[in-house]
Amino acid sequence: MIHPRHLFAATMLAGAVAMGVPAHALTLAEALAAVDAQHPDLRTAQADLAAAQADEQAAAARRDLTVSFEGILRQGRPTVGSDAWSADNSARIVARKNVYDFSRTEYSLGAARAEVNAREDALLDTRDQRRLNIMSRYFDVLLADQQYAADNEFMAVAYVAMDNARDRVKVGQMSRPDFAILEARYQDLREKRNASLAQQRITRALLANALNRPDVLASDLEDPKLPNNNAKLPEYETLLPWVLAHNHLMLAQLQLLAAAQQRLAGLRHETSPSLDAEMVAADYSRTSITRDSVSAGLILSWPLYQGRRVDARIAREQAQFQKLQAGADKLRMQIAQSLLETLLEIQQLQGSSRPAAEEQIKYRDVALDRSRADYELELKTNLGDSMAQTLVASLRARRVEYRLALALARLEALAGKPLADIVALADKQPKG
Repeated sequence: MIHPRHLFAATMLAGAVAMGVPAHALTLAEALAAVDAQHPDLRTAQADLAAAQADEQAAAARRDLTVSFEGILRQGRPTVGSDAWSADNSARIVARKNVYDFSRTEYSLGAARAEVNAREDALLDTRDQRRLNIMSRYFDVLLADQQYAADNEFMAVAYVAMDNARDRVKVGQMSRPDFAILEARYQDLREKRNASLAQQRITRALLANALNRPDVLASDLEDPKLPNNNAKLPEYETLLPWVLAHNHLMLAQLQLLAAAQQRLAGLRHETSPSLDAEMVAADYSRTSITRDSVSAGLILSWPLYQGRRVDARIAREQAQFQKLQAGADKLRMQIAQSLLETLLEIQQLQGSSRPAAEEQIKYRDVALDRSRADYELELKTNLGDSMAQTLVASLRARRVEYRLALALARLEALAGKPLADIVALADKQPKG
C-alpha cells in the first residue's frame, strides 16, 4: 500500500515546474510576433535584397550625366617657330551623357529589377521559415515540459515503491536482490527524468535563439488552442499547380532565370555602337587658333573588334542560365514531393493519429478511475503509475496536435499563401 504522505509528495513533485512559476506565460501569438525581429537569418536576406537594390540603382544610372574635371601639366615644343620647350597646360570641365546605347541599359536594368524581385521573394520565404522555426521550438518546449512531468511522475512512483520496500527489507519481508531490482529501476527512471529536465533547458535556449533573444529564457508557455487543425484541404492534384504558381522560392528562381535572360540579351548588344553627347569648357596656358574654349558635339563609339571577350562572357552567362534552369526543375520536383508528404502527413494525423490518441486518453481515464477506486478500497497500489500513464497519453495527444499545426504551417509556407486561401481552394474543387 502506498502511504498517503508518499502519494502526496509524489504528486506535488510531479506538478512542480522546473523553470519556476512565472507571472505571465508566453503565448504562441507573442512568439510569432518575433518573426520580424532582426534575427541573423532575416538580416542576411535583407542584406541580399539591399545589395540587389543597389545594383538596380547602378544599372539605372548607366546613362546618367557625368561631369569631370581634367587638369593637365605638360611641356611642348612647337613644330614651327621657336624650338624651345614651353608650358602647354590646360584645365577642362567635361560633361557627357549617353544618348543611346542600343538597349544595353534597358537590359541591364531589367536584369537588376528581376534580381530585386527574386530577393524580395527570398525574403518572404525566410520569414516563412522563421515562423516555422519559432513554432517548432515553441512546441518543443511544451513537449519537453510534458515529458518532464510524465518522467517525474514515474520516478516518484518508483521512489515510493523503493522506500516502502526498504522498510520491508528491514523486517525481513523482502530479499536484498528483490530490493536491488526496485532500486535499479528507480535510478533508471531518475536518469530519464534528469535528462528530461536538461531537455527543458535546451529547448528553451533554442526557442530564445529563434526569437532572437538568446539571453532571455521563457519560463512558462501557454498551450495554444490550434483551431486550424481541423481544416479541410484540397486534393494534391488540385493544389500542386497552385502551389507552384505561388511558392516564394519558385518565384525567386524564375526571377533569377529572367535576370539571366536579360543579361544574355545585353551581352549580345555589346558590339553595338554607343552615342554620347559631350560639352567641354577649357582653358589653356598657350593660345592656339585650333583650340576651343567651349565645345559641344556627339560622339559615336562603335567597337569593331573585341577578340573573344564578348563570346566568352556570353558562354559563361549561358552556362549560368542552364544551371538556374536545372535548379528550377529540381526545385519544382522538391516542392511537389514536399507537398505530397505534407498532405499525407496531415491526412494521417487527422484521420488516424488523432483518433488513436483520443482513445488512449479515454482508456487511461477509465484505468485511472479504476486505480483510484482500488486505492480507496486498499486493493492495489498502482494509482501513481496510472496517473503517470495518463500523463503519457495526454502527451501523445498534444504531440499529434503540435505535429498537425506544424504540417499546416509548412503547407502555408509551400503555398506562399495563408491557410484560409488554401481552404477556399478546397471549397472550389468539384464534388464527388
